[in-house]
Amino acid sequence: MSIFLCLAVMATGCAGAATASDPGAAASSADRSTDAPADSSAATTRPSTPAATDRPIDYVALGDSYTIGTSVRNDARWPNQLVRATRPQVRLRLVENLGLNGATSADVISQQLPELDGLGPDLVSILIGVNDVFGGIPAETYRHNVRQILDDLTSRLPADRVLVVSTPDYTLTSAGSGYPDPEGQSARITEANDILRTEAELRGLTFVDITPVANEVPDDPSLVARDGLHPSAKQYAGWVELIAPALREMLKSGDAP
Repeated sequence: MSIFLCLAVMATGCAGAATASDPGAAASSADRSTDAPADSSAATTRPSTPAATDRPIDYVALGDSYTIGTSVRNDARWPNQLVRATRPQVRLRLVENLGLNGATSADVISQQLPELDGLGPDLVSILIGVNDVFGGIPAETYRHNVRQILDDLTSRLPADRVLVVSTPDYTLTSAGSGYPDPEGQSARITEANDILRTEAELRGLTFVDITPVANEVPDDPSLVARDGLHPSAKQYAGWVELIAPALREMLKSGDAP
């Protein structure tokens, strides 16, 4: 039986073709939203966040369906909620959400990292791994890709401007529990998160584990979107309660506005 995590998404109107390792369908151009236009004059590599001025911190989010917020409104995606939650102390401007349904770590390397060249962000977040797990990508291949992603990001930005977020366990959802080998898939998600955490911490990056919120799904169905698979706006709000303090702490080390 051909199994894609995007099947539930397609039932809710997600556009685009599916990929074999996809917990979501390929995103349409409408899946990318911004809070403000990108500053095309910004430098592609910045040694530090600009000194405190009135200019916001330009933020770009990288990742998969959990970043693009499949099955929730644009303003309910966690990067959008993060922008609101950190105001007025932190003036984030989400210039681009490059998250893509079905994206793997290899897709981040080939498709998303090159787009940073023209965006020149001051801050980047990365959440990636579920489609590597679902697609059966070997753990060492994932580790190799994570290293390449994080090394690329830290060549563009200082360590305190790269935010790394863990992947939720989709097997705890009503739809995800129906896919083959949920226990094995859950163990591999844990392994992927351990790899991501280790590689992030080796580079002095902030790693935020959203597992305590995501693991409440069996006891609180409202944490899951109508597709039965992806996080709801409420779950993303719980993530932001963990991510926002970590972000504020990160920015204390620099000259953020």
